[in-house]
Amino acid sequence: MRYGMVIDLQKCVGCNACSIACRQEHGTPAGILWSRVLIKETGKLPTTRFEFQPLLCMHCDNPPCETVCPTGATQKLENGIVVVDQDKCIGCRYCMTACPYSARYFNYTQPSSYFPGQDQTAYEAAKFSEHTAGTVEKCNFCVDRVEAGLEPACVMACPAKARYFGDLDDPNSEVSRLIATGNGYQLEPGLGTNPSVYYLPG
Repeated sequence: MRYGMVIDLQKCVGCNACSIACRQEHGTPAGILWSRVLIKETGKLPTTRFEFQPLLCMHCDNPPCETVCPTGATQKLENGIVVVDQDKCIGCRYCMTACPYSARYFNYTQPSSYFPGQDQTAYEAAKFSEHTAGTVEKCNFCVDRVEAGLEPACVMACPAKARYFGDLDDPNSEVSRLIATGNGYQLEPGLGTNPSVYYLPG
């Protein structure tokens, strides 16, 4: 079992519903986006077009972030999901330097409110307690949802159905078939990290 994701760039419309669903699910502090979408304009006027590149932790099969972590805070689970144990993280940020996908974020302070000068909402009070100042965090493939038999929040929320989630080790799974038949590719495959996030060409 090795969980992975396939993102169809031809279907992605850059709406950022994935980013919003991720923030809602995990209550990430302001300035921290575990899931984000880069927008690039291509072509020449009057025939320009936007291209969208969703980015998140790649949950590498050979994660360099795990190798450099001095405390074992970064761990690859048996199902392939890479997680950060914030109780073990000492905030050295070696993992941030080692990550070639810029998918990790450092909590400089304990989050207080999205809107300066305002009290926390009940939602913020509940979610912000899950984030610790002086530690690193990132996408965890919504491991709690996955263990409960649900899809990651970004997959569930995508209105264009551009995201797919499943077992990369199962050749008959939807993600494996999409990669095989849709020319699925990884970002920076030459680095030897073997990402678990694949893209279908736009």
